Amino acid sequence: MKKLFLVLLASGSMMTTFAQDKNVKAAPAAMKQAAAPVAAPAAQAVAAPVQAAPAQPADNPNAPVLKFKIEKHDFGTVPEGPQAKFDFDFTNEGKEPLILSNVQASCGCTTPEWPKEPILPGKTSKVTAIYNTQGRPGAFTKSITVTSNAKTPSVVLMINGTVEKAPATTAPEKAPATISVPDHK
Repeated sequence: MKKLFLVLLASGSMMTTFAQDKNVKAAPAAMKQAAAPVAAPAAQAVAAPVQAAPAQPADNPNAPVLKFKIEKHDFGTVPEGPQAKFDFDFTNEGKEPLILSNVQASCGCTTPEWPKEPILPGKTSKVTAIYNTQGRPGAFTKSITVTSNAKTPSVVLMINGTVEKAPATTAPEKAPATISVPDHK
């Protein structure tokens, strides 16, 4: 039965590998020797194998083309409390069905809604941006990244505005803790 020991020891920028086949008793001595510091010139750094980038597919002349009417919306000043919504209208100007694979907001205060079914060539649809203003007074700028199978696979939509702090509410008058009710005899 063959036994294999593999020990990787790092010393500076040098890695040492030791493999032992049959002689198990020799392994500890060899490991001590392999663990000894090795002075290596800085130019002998161990490099990770370089992988070639995958070949890009040829441009598909029929690919979907995602075209938004606008890519940035300014809400202006909105009151704190209600949600601010805006529809980013778009058209598939390509020759194949457009599929929105993911629509991701830059933070949890913005919720996007988008069509899950393919958008046929020449058809329109929308991505809705919903910004939760509650507890967020002040200026805001948020992004929504739309990922699809279009010629340009990623489009970033922007929303911005200012949330006006809700006026402080006055507490209603406190009712007395106990109420005296006269006896009805």
